[in-house]
Amino acid sequence: MKRTRTVIMGAAGRDFHDFLTRFRDDESTEVVAFTATQIPGIDGRTFPPDLAGPLYPDGIPIVPESELRRLIRDERVERVVFAYSDISHVDLMHKASLVVAEGADFVLMGSTPTMLASRKPVISICAVRTGVGKSGISKRVIRTLRARGLTAVDVRHPMPYRDLLSMRVERYASLDDLDRYGVTIEEREEYEHLVRDGIVVYAGVDYEAVLRAAEAEADVVIWDGGNNDLPFFEPDLEIVLLDPHRAGHERLYHPGEANLLRADVLVINKVNTADAAAIDALRRTAAELNHNAIVIETASEITLDDPSAVAGRRALVIEDGPTVTHGGMAYGAGALAARTAGAAKLVDPRPYAAGSIATTFAQYPHLTEVLPAMGYSRRQLEELEATIRAAECDVVVIATPIDLARLIDIPHLVVRAAYEVVDASSPTLDDVLSAFLQQHGIG
Repeated sequence: MKRTRTVIMGAAGRDFHDFLTRFRDDESTEVVAFTATQIPGIDGRTFPPDLAGPLYPDGIPIVPESELRRLIRDERVERVVFAYSDISHVDLMHKASLVVAEGADFVLMGSTPTMLASRKPVISICAVRTGVGKSGISKRVIRTLRARGLTAVDVRHPMPYRDLLSMRVERYASLDDLDRYGVTIEEREEYEHLVRDGIVVYAGVDYEAVLRAAEAEADVVIWDGGNNDLPFFEPDLEIVLLDPHRAGHERLYHPGEANLLRADVLVINKVNTADAAAIDALRRTAAELNHNAIVIETASEITLDDPSAVAGRRALVIEDGPTVTHGGMAYGAGALAARTAGAAKLVDPRPYAAGSIATTFAQYPHLTEVLPAMGYSRRQLEELEATIRAAECDVVVIATPIDLARLIDIPHLVVRAAYEVVDASSPTLDDVLSAFLQQHGIG
């Protein structure tokens, strides 16, 4: 049988999942390479043979996306499958045009063919952009289920930045687990605040195996999406977050718009810090594009552990990395909290940026007042530390959901920002969950 020579465009997440669920055992397809982007240092590796299966005894190379044109030409590629998230519709079509110009088919996977069926009820929590506040909603949902005597586990979107085979199935139930496995800052930002709350977190590469492990200890499985990706599991309740700080983006990014159209529940988050006109615009969009969805509004209440330490001082603000890099936000909770506390100024971190941190600022020129918490490798963590150490500031405001001071030495006074999701309208998230549990006869 002639096999269709295929490249899967990815970012070490959706691409691997699509391969494992659709192409691994497909004798009509030959995946010649994955391409990689968005995340530094994930190319130059090989998707291992033990995961790739018997059709790929040597594994599958992972190469930079910048080599896509050469790959199509040199490897006689006939089909390119797009498999990552949080990309503008315009940029997506530019990539499609390049592929079509080289003579290959450009393919977007459907929303459901790669979703795995669970034996337990699944609640998915996704978004239209990265950095809308999914993790806070996930924590809120799990706390509500726990109060009803139900065990829920949080299954995170993959972040396989280390050895792929050893990361096939990951289970995190303590801070010791995070330390033992040497997770990156980006992984800690998604796992640590949940683990501190007594929540078991699963992640990995092989999500069939991840799901079966999670089902074994859960009454309800929470799919906690990454970026604005679609769920990997078939959801019984599909919650999607909208961001009034980026109103309009819900129709401009892939696959965020698909999430908007699929949702059972639309949550407009951060209404306490957004313009009323932007919130109204999202209400109209929800009514126009998905009138069957329940619309809920929530606030993201931001607090500082010591506001007086920020008042009148020069503050270096460190924000969640993905939110302000490929998420496109110029600021996050830390900047909002520092301004509210009366900081004299937000220190521009760019003059102090070391190594790859300087490269990040060059790649994302909209960042002028906040420092993204980048730490995809030990070296990058050291460069983040050097950047903070060199900064001329009086206080460092850390708005990542991790205790960054446990990982690096920060010589300045540190104040941490935290945020919690609270109800801002009726019906509430708890109302929706009560109806869901009653429908499924649990809790």
